[in-house]
Amino acid sequence: MNLQKDKYIIVEIIPTHSNSDKGFIAQISALKLDGIKLLDRFDYRINNDLIDNEDIKNMISYDKDMFTYLDDTNKIIDMFKNWSEDYPLLLLDNSYTMDYFKDINNSKEIIYPYLNMEYNNEIFNQIINKYKLEPSNHLVDLLYEAIIYEGNNK
Repeated sequence: MNLQKDKYIIVEIIPTHSNSDKGFIAQISALKLDGIKLLDRFDYRINNDLIDNEDIKNMISYDKDMFTYLDDTNKIIDMFKNWSEDYPLLLLDNSYTMDYFKDINNSKEIIYPYLNMEYNNEIFNQIINKYKLEPSNHLVDLLYEAIIYEGNNK
């Protein structure tokens, strides 16, 4: 895929558990792109009172006004399926994203090879340092900025 020319979506999920059989998606953040042109964003969360894990609640406590809140994680996933159309998905490299998205038929790839990086526990600090970015809670935005930087420096 050519990230400077093709249509695709950068997506991040935050689940309540690493196993989709034991948890649900608490947040989906995604950017729909046409090359490096931002077409749309998808920022949805499950209502906070449905989450019983305090660490997850704290993890998603930022920018509350930016998100749409729903009472049903399945509705969030259905809305994401509809919103994402047939765009390829660029995902963070972790074991749970593929598990939670197993019923989404879009093609799926890991984003880091496009940045000439490999996933590790410090990947976002490395992205911030490599591209001289300001820290952000919005990981999809950091990845978008990194893609723009990569395109401008080829």
